[in-house]
Amino acid sequence: MSILVGSQTRLVVQGITGNEGTFHTLRNRTYGTNVVAGVTPGKGGQDVEGIHVHDTVAEAVAAAEANTSMIFVPPRFAAEAILEAADAGLALVVCITEGIPARDMAGVHSYLAGTGTTLVGPNCPGVISPGEANVGIIPGEICEPGRVGLVSRSGTLVYQIVHELTQRGIGQSTCVGMGGDPVHGIGFIESLELFEADPATDLVVITGEIGGDDEERAATYIGEHVTKPVVGYIAGFEAPPGKRMGHAGAIVTGSRGTAAAKAEALEAVGVKVGRTPTEVAELVAGALA
Repeated sequence: MSILVGSQTRLVVQGITGNEGTFHTLRNRTYGTNVVAGVTPGKGGQDVEGIHVHDTVAEAVAAAEANTSMIFVPPRFAAEAILEAADAGLALVVCITEGIPARDMAGVHSYLAGTGTTLVGPNCPGVISPGEANVGIIPGEICEPGRVGLVSRSGTLVYQIVHELTQRGIGQSTCVGMGGDPVHGIGFIESLELFEADPATDLVVITGEIGGDDEERAATYIGEHVTKPVVGYIAGFEAPPGKRMGHAGAIVTGSRGTAAAKAEALEAVGVKVGRTPTEVAELVAGALA
C-alpha cells in the first residue's frame, strides 16, 4: 500500500508536448506509472510516443478515466491549469512548475478548499511510491520499496535522504516532495495524517528548512495525533538571519523560523532530529532495529 499515488493512479500530463513534459512523462511511464493521456490546448489529436493528447483535462477524464494530473505548464498559465484539473474532478494534482506568483496560488488555495482535489506543489519534485508509481521528477532508481514514509519541503533533500536510506537497505512506502513556496498544497500535517493511517508505513521522516512555521505546526500535530516514530531534519542551521536561502518560503524573521527553533519544537514531542542527511538515515535505522 502507499499514499497519494500507486497502482491505482491513472495519470494525465498537462503540458505533455513541452520538452520537460515529454521527458518526464516518458521517464514516469518507463518506471511503471500508468500514463493514460496528455493535455496541450490546441494540440488535441496528436500523440507523444503512443500517449494520446487532448485539448482539455475534461476530455482526458472522459476518454481515459484519468484521476491524477501532473503539471508542466509555464508559470503564467499554471494556476489556471490547476483549476482546470480540479474542475475536471481529478482527485490529485501534482504541480511541478516553479515561479508561480504567490498571489495566483493564494486564489488557487482558496478555490481548492471547496473541492475534493488534493494539490501537491507547486515548485516540487512530486510523489513516488517505489515500485508502484512515480508522478514527478524524483529519480526512481535511487528509491526502493519499503516501509518508511518521507515528506520534504526540499526536492534535493528528498533525493539525498532517500539515497542514504536505500544505501542502508531501508525502503520507502511513499516519498512526498511538498515544495517550498509560501503558498502550497499538501504539507507536513496532511502527509503525516495519511502516513499515520497507512498500514504499510512504519516510520515517517520529515525534512524541513528555515522560514515559516510549517515544522512547528507539524510538531504540535505529531505530539497530539501521531503514534508512529518520526525522524526529522532541518536545513539551514548556518543560514544568516534575515536572508532568504533557497525557496521563496525559506526566510527567517527575528528568532522565528530558525533551524534551531524548529528542531527544538520537534524534539520537544519526541522527534529525533538529525543534523546531517547521513545522521537522519542512521536515526531511522536505529528506530527500526
